[in-house]
Amino acid sequence: MKVYPFKFRPIYKQRIWGGQKLRTFFGKDLPRAEKIGESWEVADLPDDKSIISNGELAGMTLNKAIRKYPKEITGDKNFKLPFPLLIKFLDAEDILSVQVHPDAETCRRMGKGEPKSECWYIIDANRGAFIYKGLKPGVTKENFAAAISKGTVEDLLQKVPVSAGQCHFLPAGTAHSIGPGLLIAEIQTPSDTTYRVYDFNRVDGRGNPRQLHIEEALASIHFGRADELSVTTIGRLIETEYFKIDKGHQAKDCELLLSAGEMKTLVMLTGAGTIFGRDGSSVGFRQGDCLLVPFSYEGAIYFGRDTQYLTITL
Repeated sequence: MKVYPFKFRPIYKQRIWGGQKLRTFFGKDLPRAEKIGESWEVADLPDDKSIISNGELAGMTLNKAIRKYPKEITGDKNFKLPFPLLIKFLDAEDILSVQVHPDAETCRRMGKGEPKSECWYIIDANRGAFIYKGLKPGVTKENFAAAISKGTVEDLLQKVPVSAGQCHFLPAGTAHSIGPGLLIAEIQTPSDTTYRVYDFNRVDGRGNPRQLHIEEALASIHFGRADELSVTTIGRLIETEYFKIDKGHQAKDCELLLSAGEMKTLVMLTGAGTIFGRDGSSVGFRQGDCLLVPFSYEGAIYFGRDTQYLTITL
């Protein structure tokens, strides 16, 4: 197969806290009458698998493409599936619940769930936007459980002002929430295990409170850990055992060579352009696109407009 950069069909998720900003900011074709909180751009979960939308493999899932051409796409004929990244865009029109994701040890101890660590790149932020990231110093499991009963959980969380361009890492076990007025690129390990511990007394369209997972959340939060509050904005943003993220910025009419030897995923934040292969093929892109560049692909990116983007590697 002549490899080429893959584009994917977005998987839209309706959320009580979502809106329509993915349409107005990125031009995505959202269902107009729904609150869309998430657009899954690259996914390989049991019930949600990205489907390639371009080229000769259009209509095939990423999972099946890798099983058919593992060495060409990943560089490893024994590449272990599922694909180890889940990449989303989040539109938080309203505040999200306070939640936590378990680590591997907690999943083993409870006998359920999949571990999840994630990072948030802030694409756009309203004035006064914030996130909750980790616990205040000295908060114990007993303090936190009492705050759940009293409805004062947010008083024990570290409230962090945020602005566009910041990148925040949230390892498994971190209690967190996204405040209103934020557009975020979320890069995470491939898990949808989320334990909601507090939802600001919110109800759904039928007047019912959303399900909480208090026991699981209390077992998953890393009490006593000093959560990292520093952020990065340029160059190498994140380097973890799961993935690395670099931020790039290219001016209009610039070119960037793509050499074979590393599979990478590109998240286009602004701008537009074309990727040209050595074989003469081409793939266009614009802001809001995510592309997987196979291990054996060679070519160049032509940036038709001033462009900011994220490069994610394993």
